[in-house]
Amino acid sequence: MKLNYKRTLLVGFAFFLICLFWQAYDSIIPKILTDKFGMSQTMSGFIMALDNILAVFMLPLFGAISDRKNSKLGRRTPFILVGTLIAAVAFFGLSFADNMQLTQIQPIPDVYDATVENNAALEALFDESVTFVDPCDTAVVNTKTTLQALYPDVNTFGAALAAADADATARLTAARQAYARQKTVESPVTLVVFMILLLITLVAMSSFRSPAVALMPDVTPKPLRSKANAIINLMGSFGGILVLGLGIVFGTGKTQNTFMSYTLFFGVCAGIMVLSLVVFLLTVREPKWAKEAQAVNDKLDEKDAVPDTPNMPAAKLSRAEMKSLLFILASVILWFMGYNAVTSKYSVYAGNVLGLDYNLTLIVAQAAAILSYLPVGIISTKCGRKKTIMAGIIMLGAAFGTASFLRAGSNVWVMNAIFALAGIGWATINVNSFPMVVELAKSGDVGKFTGFYYTASMAAQIVTPILSGIFLDTVGMTTLFPYATLFVAAAFITMLFVRHGDAKPVGKADMLEYLDAGDD
Repeated sequence: MKLNYKRTLLVGFAFFLICLFWQAYDSIIPKILTDKFGMSQTMSGFIMALDNILAVFMLPLFGAISDRKNSKLGRRTPFILVGTLIAAVAFFGLSFADNMQLTQIQPIPDVYDATVENNAALEALFDESVTFVDPCDTAVVNTKTTLQALYPDVNTFGAALAAADADATARLTAARQAYARQKTVESPVTLVVFMILLLITLVAMSSFRSPAVALMPDVTPKPLRSKANAIINLMGSFGGILVLGLGIVFGTGKTQNTFMSYTLFFGVCAGIMVLSLVVFLLTVREPKWAKEAQAVNDKLDEKDAVPDTPNMPAAKLSRAEMKSLLFILASVILWFMGYNAVTSKYSVYAGNVLGLDYNLTLIVAQAAAILSYLPVGIISTKCGRKKTIMAGIIMLGAAFGTASFLRAGSNVWVMNAIFALAGIGWATINVNSFPMVVELAKSGDVGKFTGFYYTASMAAQIVTPILSGIFLDTVGMTTLFPYATLFVAAAFITMLFVRHGDAKPVGKADMLEYLDAGDD
C-alpha cells in the first residue's frame, strides 16, 4: 500500500491557505490594534484571543455538522469553499477599515520619520494635549506639558529622536499611541467597522478548519495517515513562510512603515487564498477519493476483526496513567502559554524593542523547524518521546531566555541563531507531544484524547495573549521573553512527573513519516 503523494499535496492546499491566513493575522492585526487604534497590550491580547475562544465552540460544532453533510462536492469541500471566500473578502475588507483609521489619526509621526527639520506631524503631536503614561517614569502625564518641558522646541525633540535617544523614542511611541487612542474614542465608528469585519473573518475561518483537517483522514487509508499528515503540515508551514516572505517584500516589518497602508498586502494574501481554493476545487475529488479510501479501510477492518467477540467498552486509565495524562496536559498548557505569547506579540515587540523586521527572524525560526522535523523524529525513536521533549523544552527555554537580553543594535547573526534554536526546540516538542497524549488512549478513545490535547492548547492560547499583555502594559515591553521563559521552564518541571505515553514507536516504513507532527 502506497500513499498517493499527488492527492495528498492537493488536499493540503486547504491547510496551506489556513496557515497562510493565520500567519498574516498574527503578524499584522496586533500592530494595527496598538499602533493605529492605540489599544493597550492587554486589550489587544484579548482581541487576539478571540479566534481561540471561537475555536473552542466552533471547531467541534462544524466538525460534527460536516460529518453529517452529504453533497455532490462531498462532506468537507462545501465548508472549505464558502468559508474561504467569506474569510478572504472580509480579510481584504479589514485593510479599508485600517485606511479609514489611518486617515483619522493623521497627522501622527513615526519615530523613524522624525528629523531635526520642520516636521508638521511631529509638531502637531508636540503641541497636542494628550494624556499618556510616560514610559521613563511610569507616571500619567500630558504630552504637551511633558514634551515641551523636556524639549524646548520641536526641533530639539526631533534632534533627540534622530540621535536615537532611547527616552525620546519611548516617549514618542507612547504619545502617538495615546493620540491614536484619543482619536479612536472621539470617533469609534471605524473601530466598530473593523471589529465587525474581524469577527466575520474569524467566524468564517473557524467554520471550515475542522472540515479541512478532517478531509485528509477521509481520503487516506488508515495506515498511511501519519505519512499524509506530515505532508499536510509541511504545506501549512510553506503557507506561513510565504506570508513572511511577502512581509519582507512589502516592508510590513520595517519600523519606518508602522503607519503604512496594508491594502496591497492584504489583497495579495486574500488573492493567494482564493487561488489556492481554485486549485483545490479543480483537482480534489473528495467523494471519489473518500469512497476509495473507505473501501480500503473496510477491508482492513474485516481482516483485523475478531469473530464472535462482543463490543467491549474502552478500558479506563489506571491511576498512574491518569496522573501522567494530567501532567502531559499541564505541560501542553504551560509551553503554549510561553510560545503563543511570543507569536501573538512579537511583531509589535520586534519594532518597539529590537528595532528590526519581524519577518526575517520568523522565517529563520520556521525554516529551522521544518529542517528539524526529520532528525527529531529519528532521535525520538532512539531516545524516547519524553527525553526528546525535555531536550526541546531546554532549547526553547534557552532561546527565549537569551532573547530577553536582546535589544536594538544586537548582533543580527546572534538573533537569527537564537530564533533558529527556538524553531528547533518548538518542533522537537510539537512532534512528540500529541503522540504522547494519544498513546494513552484505549480502543475507541483516540478522538476523545485528541480533544483533550486541543482543549489544553486552546485554553492556553486564550489566556496568554491577555495575561502577557497585562505584563507588557504594567511592567514594560521587555517582559515578553522573560514571561515566555518562565512558562517554558515550568513545563520542564511538569514533564518530570510523566511516566506513561512514551512507548517505543513502531518502526517507520518510510522516512517521511518522521515528519508527522499533528495539525497545530
